[in-house]
Amino acid sequence: MRIVVLAGGIGGARFLRGLKKAAPDAEITVVGNTGDDIHLFGLKVCPDLDTVMYTLGGGIDEEQGWGREGESFTVKEELAAYGVGPEWFGLGDRDFATHIVRTQMLGAGYPLSAVTEALCARWRPGVRLLPMSDDRVETHVAIEVDGEQRAVHFQEYWVKMRASVPARAVVPVGAEQATPAPGVLEAIADADVILFPPSNPVVSIGTILAVPGIREAVAAASAPVVGLSPIVGDAPVRGMADKVLAAVGVESTAAAVARHYGSGLVDGWLVDTVDAGAVADVEAAGIRCRAVPLMMTDVDATAAMAREALALAAEAGKTAEPKETKGTGE
Repeated sequence: MRIVVLAGGIGGARFLRGLKKAAPDAEITVVGNTGDDIHLFGLKVCPDLDTVMYTLGGGIDEEQGWGREGESFTVKEELAAYGVGPEWFGLGDRDFATHIVRTQMLGAGYPLSAVTEALCARWRPGVRLLPMSDDRVETHVAIEVDGEQRAVHFQEYWVKMRASVPARAVVPVGAEQATPAPGVLEAIADADVILFPPSNPVVSIGTILAVPGIREAVAAASAPVVGLSPIVGDAPVRGMADKVLAAVGVESTAAAVARHYGSGLVDGWLVDTVDAGAVADVEAAGIRCRAVPLMMTDVDATAAMAREALALAAEAGKTAEPKETKGTGE
């Protein structure tokens, strides 16, 4: 079975770990979000790609869900002693090595997709990890502070500001000019199943879909597309997805996120059992829906979620209309 997963950071990485257990013989291709990428201390940092790589490769800090296990912060402390920031973004010493290697390879002319493949040769994540694009895309957030309107990098909004002010708009800068990385469109076209894990629908999966050609490829794919709701009981399972959902005019509910993607994109949608009342609403929008436990409490629970997603995909694949005949949901 050839499975394509559009993934963000922590939620996507943890889902992938369960998916590997649920489908150990599957060929899994991960299209990773690079809109969270940022340049710090002269280095190219790719948080979502690294979180997937470290999580599946056994090097992640399990408690945080990001960064390296057994990390130290000597370099960060020395930079701070020189007055060099930002201090709010915590790069550890082990993590610095990854970013140094990546930046050196990019400087030598290698595209991000080739660099990611080289980094994965060490970590052996057991999936094919592709950046959504080799081109530079950075998600920025428009905010208003003390009457002043400005745009900040998503990392500053999320990590430094903790989404403490309303987001007025979310813009993947550079996405319109970007092209999918080599292998992305081919993997989508050849897939037997396409999955949207419980990643942020705006700044993770939404940013991937903003790269011209990717949304269209998913919509045109013969494979069934199934998503898992990142909203449980009208609140994000992790993080502050409700803040960026509000910026794009979407309520923080499982049904609203399904409608946001639309029946032109997804064939099936899983909601948590506490949101079982939303099933009829989602199905009224033309999307097959089931209520199952969606809390990734451990690998076994996550594998059970993945099995439910694959079962719904099999069910949808037998009866689905061609996506081209459905509405866009927008």
